[in-house]
Amino acid sequence: MKYTIALEAAEEGGFTARCLELPAAISEGDTREEALENIKEAIELVLEVTQEQARILGEVAKVDVASA
Repeated sequence: MKYTIALEAAEEGGFTARCLELPAAISEGDTREEALENIKEAIELVLEVTQEQARILGEVAKVDVASA
């Protein structure tokens, strides 16, 4: 899947990268290239955590209800 990245020059130097589709994915780098490489890793981590949370919630949500 392709994601939209907002890349901004930071006032103190370097760059900040944000994934518009995944607000939790934010990263920085000293160069544009480094910021883009770092945001790829941030996206992968956010997706990994999201999948794990979905798996856990799916396990918690499974219940059996007995009827009389």
